[in-house]
Amino acid sequence: MQFIELTTYTTTEAAELVSDLMWNYTNYGVAISDPADIRDLKKQVNPKWDYIDDSLLNTTEEVLVKCYISKDIAGGLISLYLADLEFLAERLAGNLNAGSLETVQKEVDGDAWREIWKSHYKPLPMGKIVVCPEWISYEAKKGEEVVTIDSNMAFGTGEHETTSMCIDLLQTRVKAGDTVVDIGTGSGILGISMLKLGAEMAYMTDIDYIAVQSATRNAQNNGVKDRCFIGGNEVLTAEGACGDIVTANITAGVLIMLSDSIKNAVKPNGTLILSGIINSRKEEVLSHFTALGFVLEDSRNKGEWNALCFRRAV
Repeated sequence: MQFIELTTYTTTEAAELVSDLMWNYTNYGVAISDPADIRDLKKQVNPKWDYIDDSLLNTTEEVLVKCYISKDIAGGLISLYLADLEFLAERLAGNLNAGSLETVQKEVDGDAWREIWKSHYKPLPMGKIVVCPEWISYEAKKGEEVVTIDSNMAFGTGEHETTSMCIDLLQTRVKAGDTVVDIGTGSGILGISMLKLGAEMAYMTDIDYIAVQSATRNAQNNGVKDRCFIGGNEVLTAEGACGDIVTANITAGVLIMLSDSIKNAVKPNGTLILSGIINSRKEEVLSHFTALGFVLEDSRNKGEWNALCFRRAV
């Protein structure tokens, strides 16, 4: 199968924002190559490691954000991505250095890069939850719950700050017997994690058909399919689709646009965790949901991203 390798040149500060755009247009993952990571590794290197290839240190300051798109559908998707990228550049102008944002395309054969891509993923411990690719065998340690994610990891692997912050906030909040709702479920990682942490039933919704398929397969692979209702917008109108805990890891604009539906999905005194919020829009989201009757109880920040944890007061 032939693919288009799409690469955008940016900066460390803007890499996650560019990556977030790319996730909208590929089913095959996004990779970030940042020279700052190599320098940090050199500083933190374990004394047992006595060699680093000098070529890894001879890099420019540019960060490469890369994804792959099937050649037969690449044309239209790349045009949409470039339009999004131009809009991002306008938003960031004067506020954050995004670099050149030059984007290049290259045709590649799929089999070779797919195996290389898979080799970069390892089990990812996050407190009680360990997110593990399905092709890796992992034996859970005492107190751990393993969430297995399939090879179509385009909708959330746990590595992204927005997902890991949600899982962190969920660790002490999910109770046995809870009903939970995950809006914009993607791979289903948050809904499945909540079930693994003790929830009884999860309602998981996404407007992307491929995401719904991915979440359904992951729920099956994790042995929780019988405790899930997974689908499109109809999930939020299903009987019982009102959560003790509701998660929505999307973007600030979509969170605000869907705020009435999100509120209706949260039980009185229930918990709402919002993520996918860049620093410049944190106060806007906080103000909007406070006006709807939510009280901020906790928050997390990782780099450019924020997660907010509310209690529904009214």
